[in-house]
Amino acid sequence: MAGTVILAACASWSLITAAARDGRPEGVLLAVLAVTAGYAAGRIGGALLPVGAPCAVALAGVVLAVAVPHLAPGPRLTAPLGHTGATAALLALSAGAACCGAWAGGAPAVRVALRLLAAVIALIAAVRGSVAGCVACAVVLLCSLAAGRVRRRGAGIAGLGLGAGLVTGLSWAVPGGFVPDGLAAALEGQLTSHRVRLWADALELLRRDPALGVGPGRFGASSPTAAGSPVPDGRPHSAVWQQAAEQGLVGVALLAAAFCWLLYALWRSPRPTPVVLTAGAALTGLAAIAVVGNALSFTAVPLGAGLLAGLATARPFAAESPARGADAGPRKGRLPR
Repeated sequence: MAGTVILAACASWSLITAAARDGRPEGVLLAVLAVTAGYAAGRIGGALLPVGAPCAVALAGVVLAVAVPHLAPGPRLTAPLGHTGATAALLALSAGAACCGAWAGGAPAVRVALRLLAAVIALIAAVRGSVAGCVACAVVLLCSLAAGRVRRRGAGIAGLGLGAGLVTGLSWAVPGGFVPDGLAAALEGQLTSHRVRLWADALELLRRDPALGVGPGRFGASSPTAAGSPVPDGRPHSAVWQQAAEQGLVGVALLAAAFCWLLYALWRSPRPTPVVLTAGAALTGLAAIAVVGNALSFTAVPLGAGLLAGLATARPFAAESPARGADAGPRKGRLPR
């Protein structure tokens, strides 16, 4: 019910701001629909095929990332983050799905094979030049291996939320001038000065109208930096700053609520803790990529996020082998297995 209310509020607020500012809410509505459909499909697939469904999702994400070479059209803002867009996000989600399938598998050979698949996905990201995707896949794999030793998922989920919050806070501190000069120069070199100027424009637009923003889809027409770009794509290359500029503080709050709902759903999941924390690590990696890129602007990414969240919160019909050394589900009044 909480997820339904939050997603409905995201769709409704985009319509309200679009009506007030003559915006175009189609992108937000499509993203909400993709998350909803992916989550439902993931719950069904995870219940029927707790190992096969994650494997299929991982392979589908890799095929899509490889077969569609230009998932992020427009200016390539690289160095050293790589393709901070759909490619990196899809590969990170694919690695997370493979690791979730590994923890769900009972046979050691299946677990080894799926973890090797996750390692291969990281290599594919490196070969394609996506530094962000390679790092995200490697971190997801390492977090998945460490998740087998975690006994209380609450601390792990809280740590993931804190990590996402720190990345988001840093992205707000850079254009706001709250970072020391030396660190600000280093971050600007990593993020590119063009992206930082886009964020500064988004901050100025937010200051002009913190309640409603400029309207969905109108950042490109309102930002001097975006309008003057040689190949304008109309985005600030940050999901958080796009929400802030186009839908105001309420839009930012709804985006944060959607991410918190995903973490809460994982915390309440009846799946084993390693599966939950692996999915949480992949979704947190996606959140970090989306903070500094436009990954969520491509339908395949929110669809993949919904699929992974659904797989990690499904209740398999078949008996699932419990992970050694980790609790298999919430305790003390939480959802039973």
